[in-house]
Amino acid sequence: MSRTIISTPAAPAAIGTYSQAVRVGDTVYLSGQIGLDPASMQMVEGIDAQILRVFDNLKAVAEASGGSLADVVKLNVFLTDLVHFAKVNETMAAYFSAPFPARAAVGVAALPRGALVEADAVMVLT
Repeated sequence: MSRTIISTPAAPAAIGTYSQAVRVGDTVYLSGQIGLDPASMQMVEGIDAQILRVFDNLKAVAEASGGSLADVVKLNVFLTDLVHFAKVNETMAAYFSAPFPARAAVGVAALPRGALVEADAVMVLT
């Protein structure tokens, strides 16, 4: 099966050796997004702004892949402090609707660039 590399200027450019997303067949694997503003490549300030930016970045990559967040079947969320988990849930309600994707939420010691939150996703296009 062939694979297609997805890239969009509407999300932050890769800051390492990875692609924003890779499509294999009908499945798209979206790389982790942190709260980087795609225009400035600077981290937005505060947990609320970072959560919004993460989902905006994922949305941009999903759309560049030919889908939308409605096509996401699995979401992984990484937080440096799980006290912010309720804020993630609240924000997700603005970006996703039922039936919601499967999800994992993991507490981690640190994230790239001092981010407070990161999320990646798997999307299936039909």
